Amino acid sequence: MRIASKMKLLKGFEAEYKKRHDEIWPELKTLLKEAGIKDYSIFLDEETNDLFAYFTIEDDKKINELPAREIMKKWWDYMKDIMETNEDNSPVSSLLKEVFYLK
Repeated sequence: MRIASKMKLLKGFEAEYKKRHDEIWPELKTLLKEAGIKDYSIFLDEETNDLFAYFTIEDDKKINELPAREIMKKWWDYMKDIMETNEDNSPVSSLLKEVFYLK
């Protein structure tokens, strides 16, 4: 299954966002891989500061397990100062509807 979403980066934090992801914690990377997430990419629209995230996952129900994991909560807390976030520090995220796919 392919999943795409968008998030919002706060202005002025473009380099910091990239730096933090370049230095992603090994234990977070392991968690995402254990959940079956592959081909994970995040793109930045420099005009709007919208982030576009895309990944594939075998079992999309496993995504619902991630928010309960301590390392996920720690990452969200780490990122909350540079992104639009919810009360639990998770990023404000909107799933995107697929309208075209070329195989």
